[in-house]
Amino acid sequence: MADKKEECGIFGIYGDPDAVQKTYFSLHSLQHRGQESAGIASSNGELIHCFTGMGQ
Repeated sequence: MADKKEECGIFGIYGDPDAVQKTYFSLHSLQHRGQESAGIASSNGELIHCFTGMGQ
């Protein structure tokens, strides 16, 4: 985490059946704090699926 700067917003959740939805909405909220971009990653236990994009 040493490479993270003060403008980074990070959120994580694990072991919750609604983890993807809760993380999505949390990152959406962080994005509207003025961050340049946001992303989400989820896993089915075998693969990690990532999506990133520039903020609005």
